[in-house]
Amino acid sequence: MKRVQQGFTLVEIAIVLVIIGLLLGGILKGQEMITQARIKNIMSDFSGISAAFHGYQDRYRAIPGDDGGANARWAIAPAQVPAAGAFSDGVVTGAYGSSTAMDESRLFWDHLRRSGFVSGQGQQQPFNAVAGMLGVQTGGEGAGQIFGGFSGLVMCSANLPDKIAIAVETQMDDALPATGTMRGLLQAGGGNPPLPAGTAATANAAGYVENGTNLYVLCRSF
Repeated sequence: MKRVQQGFTLVEIAIVLVIIGLLLGGILKGQEMITQARIKNIMSDFSGISAAFHGYQDRYRAIPGDDGGANARWAIAPAQVPAAGAFSDGVVTGAYGSSTAMDESRLFWDHLRRSGFVSGQGQQQPFNAVAGMLGVQTGGEGAGQIFGGFSGLVMCSANLPDKIAIAVETQMDDALPATGTMRGLLQAGGGNPPLPAGTAATANAAGYVENGTNLYVLCRSF
């Protein structure tokens, strides 16, 4: 008895390939939508916290974290005492990724939360859409500072994948990591906080590099 060999026809193979292509296209499109949503979220962090900072200044005539009237205003007991420096001197002491309680860079968040400008409770720094730390510190040159060239308060967002960092920098500033109101540092390691004193990063003045593995911290002046 003659045996008939069966298999897929060219039409059937073509249909399967089309279906696989559609599935892959949907997955890639979904990943791109997630990336775009994260970019918008991180940009909103910079804009929203800047607005909260200026709103606090308008209401209380003080800088959050450096506000000498905070203890009396909210009846804080025991009273907050800065870990370094002094209240009402115009300087927010402490690195943006500080783990030291009562650093003014952490009290910044406590004061904004007590005043209702941002959500949350306590001194802990919040996190961005890619699980990187958000924080503030006084810019400029010197020990514990991240950048030269910033003389006032800056907000930093860490653990940003290269593609996201480049998009945020391009849309919010001049696309260059060493100039403008936003600066970028190539981040060494993946810890949180990754750069408590700015010692584990390079200024990367040559430009951002998108290789799928680089992480950056972006800081923007208020």
